[in-house]
Amino acid sequence: MIVKSTESRKRKFKGVDFELLSTGTKSMITKMNYKTGNKVPFHNHPNEQAGYVISGKIRIRFAGIGRLLTAGDSYVIPENADHSIEVIEAGEVIDVFTPPREDYI
Repeated sequence: MIVKSTESRKRKFKGVDFELLSTGTKSMITKMNYKTGNKVPFHNHPNEQAGYVISGKIRIRFAGIGRLLTAGDSYVIPENADHSIEVIEAGEVIDVFTPPREDYI
């Protein structure tokens, strides 16, 4: 699958804007467009989530860990793990989910 930037699908999850970029049978890639003050409360899903911070500053919490992440940092959240994100400074994060998140499609 190839998706041009003009073809991405705009979505919103718990008040956060994001773009659904590409979806395959086993994975999905999104771009989170975080605004300062966005908060994604603790939640979980049956998808492993791997992310790369392009810009901005976020505080991520899961598995008893709380870390401040900035541009160039990355993470992997295991499936079914409770996690939350607080946006300290507006920016963009690429997230990959395996398998694809049905609630994002």
